[in-house]
Amino acid sequence: MTDATSALPHIGQWNGPEELRGLQEKQLPQTVAWAARSPFYRHRLTTSAALPTTPADLAGLPLTTKQDLRDNYPFGMLGVPRERLATYHESSGTAGRPTPSYYTQEDWLDLAERFARKWIGISAADVFLVRTPYALLLTGHLAHAAARLHGATVVPGDNRSLAMPYARVVRTLHDLGVTLTWSVPTECLIWAAAATAAGHRPGADFPALRALFVGGEPLTTARRQRISRLWGVPVIEEYGSTETGSLAGECAYGRMHLWADRALFEVYDPQTGNVAAEGSGQLVVTPLYREAMPLLRYNLEDDVEVAYDDCDCGWQLPTVRVLGRAAFGHRVGDAQVTQHRLEEVVFSLPDAYQVYFWRARAEPVSLRVEVEVPPEHRADAEAALAAGVRAEFGVDADVTGLPPGALVPRDALTNMPDVVKPRSLFGPDEDWSKALLYY
Repeated sequence: MTDATSALPHIGQWNGPEELRGLQEKQLPQTVAWAARSPFYRHRLTTSAALPTTPADLAGLPLTTKQDLRDNYPFGMLGVPRERLATYHESSGTAGRPTPSYYTQEDWLDLAERFARKWIGISAADVFLVRTPYALLLTGHLAHAAARLHGATVVPGDNRSLAMPYARVVRTLHDLGVTLTWSVPTECLIWAAAATAAGHRPGADFPALRALFVGGEPLTTARRQRISRLWGVPVIEEYGSTETGSLAGECAYGRMHLWADRALFEVYDPQTGNVAAEGSGQLVVTPLYREAMPLLRYNLEDDVEVAYDDCDCGWQLPTVRVLGRAAFGHRVGDAQVTQHRLEEVVFSLPDAYQVYFWRARAEPVSLRVEVEVPPEHRADAEAALAAGVRAEFGVDADVTGLPPGALVPRDALTNMPDVVKPRSLFGPDEDWSKALLYY
């Protein structure tokens, strides 16, 4: 723990739910006071007889929505002078107005410390590859800051960058002795394919690797286990958003815990309008240590299940199951086919079939599924997957095994293009058609 973060609550500083609530209630008046300085909340809070000072008072305020953030783009939610801002971010959504988010340097201490709450630990001995986007999103900067907070060496790999193709990711993982990574789960499978294309064995030729930190997309148990077996290390999941930073992390027993010492959480039922401390519904969050852009009762609109029960990890924090898009699907015959359930079937295939990449199309009476699979396992994989779909959904599946490279092209795994810099002057025999272009 550094001097800068010592004023923040840390795991182990409370004993039981009552003391945890005491931490929340102690900080809440300061949180509300920060919010009252922003144009958006100044107007909202003046309609109250008095500023909320308890969670019960806070529950009388309307929910803050994503649309509120968009409507107040860019700085209508600002609670500090512009000169105090350290970073500005926007969420990954591209429809309509941006969803802005901004933080002070002090806010960043809370952000980084929350993300760093990984049960496996982060230390100065680690080499940490950050493989999520840096541009406007919070995610890459968040992992970067958390790693530096604990002295780790950061490899800023970015994502979707011409400067960091998959062949270079593999070279970096191997040659630098990367110990920890941060990415979406799908990246871990692509790295494995790229490593194999480069002549490496994912589970054997990267001995420094200790864990894979993942987030940003739904992850089924079957896919998590496949990735873990493939690389021979734990896969540790993270939950949060650009608007809030890390909200929950996984303990050593595989359960996701909400950081309830740093934020107030409510479960909102959009059908009835009721809120509760636990149960099923949409997650509503009030970050307690956010000064630049305070959020009171911000509805993430993620479907969750929250429970206050004991866990052997001893963190004494509520647990959360993030359902998110798990319930979204398409009708096939009489069945509702969801990606979450279908992914469980795909990654339940034997490891020996080497099925990492797949896609599916829901049609009125059948399901079309394509998977990459080596020729020697094609027939068995097709039969096993068709049977698995029939058992799970009660519908027929037209399963086609494709050769490796059909869904994720080999060129994408092996190419190492030059990073082009802008140029205006060319010699007589040079191609000047790419003058000023970066690609």
